[in-house]
Amino acid sequence: MKNNKSIIDKLTALWALNESGLGGFLHVFNSPFTGLIVGGIAILLISLIAFYAENKWQSILKALAIVLIIKMAVSPYSPFTAYISVSFQAVLAAFLFTNFSWNGFTLIVLGMVTFLQSALQKLLTLTIIYGTEFWEAINIYGAWIQNKMNLITETSTTSILIGLYLFIYGICGLLAGLFIKRMIDIISIKPNIDFYLEPHAGAHTKNLKIKSKSRILWVWLITIAVIILAFSIFGGALFGWKKALYIILRSFFVLMLWYVFLGPLVLKLIQQHLRNKESKYQEDISNAMDLFPYFRQIMIYTWKETNHLKGYTRFKYFMANSISNCIHFKIASK
Repeated sequence: MKNNKSIIDKLTALWALNESGLGGFLHVFNSPFTGLIVGGIAILLISLIAFYAENKWQSILKALAIVLIIKMAVSPYSPFTAYISVSFQAVLAAFLFTNFSWNGFTLIVLGMVTFLQSALQKLLTLTIIYGTEFWEAINIYGAWIQNKMNLITETSTTSILIGLYLFIYGICGLLAGLFIKRMIDIISIKPNIDFYLEPHAGAHTKNLKIKSKSRILWVWLITIAVIILAFSIFGGALFGWKKALYIILRSFFVLMLWYVFLGPLVLKLIQQHLRNKESKYQEDISNAMDLFPYFRQIMIYTWKETNHLKGYTRFKYFMANSISNCIHFKIASK
């Protein structure tokens, strides 16, 4: 029999570490695909919780509450959309693993749907902030390029790009499902042997904060410039200074509404709901956060341990061995 509760508690702590941006898995990577990596690791850990849990629905939703409370404590300024994405992943996984057999097909469905949800959420955000003018600008660029290439028929550039974007995310979700199945196969056949680690003096976990406000400003300025240039240079007589002013003001006010009023309001409601649950899981939360420094040490140790491997093979065994070492971790007695 598996030591279910201990393993699930440690998987929950790993999931919280992944979501709270404290380092963990991502400290060894400097990747532009952070969202895909975080999402992939999240559904891997959720799937492992389902693999070890008897009551999958209850175990996943309890883990979700703990993860969100820790995320709220460690990264209080995370946008409310992040909470929505994490919750969607967990509830979908709980539904699939409760109602369908635990197999590779279920994992592929979980991977594809969660990745497509992430992609659609980004597209919806772009449309809300910049309006249809954003897609019109892309179509203008596309039409100009097709004209230069002397193509006979013109196709909607936005349809091609959105279709390609969703296709890539769907394929990534499919590959994530297959990868998760492989990870769980490796982890499940490992011997159930305790992993000991000497406590490291002064071990602590750093909160990796991104200067999100500065990044948002730069993204807004660049996107506005792209839209205005499309209309002014390639749009001909269709564009005027009134429309330029409209685009700038519209996107500015939507961003202000989103990040200054609506976002903080929804986030406050989410945080208030989580605080009501905090006392119920206080011991679990403390235990999970106490494990963070040790898990970070384990991942550094495992990364060095796999330095004889290269490329995908190293990544695969680093992931599997890190998770295995973490769920079987015991503090070495002095």
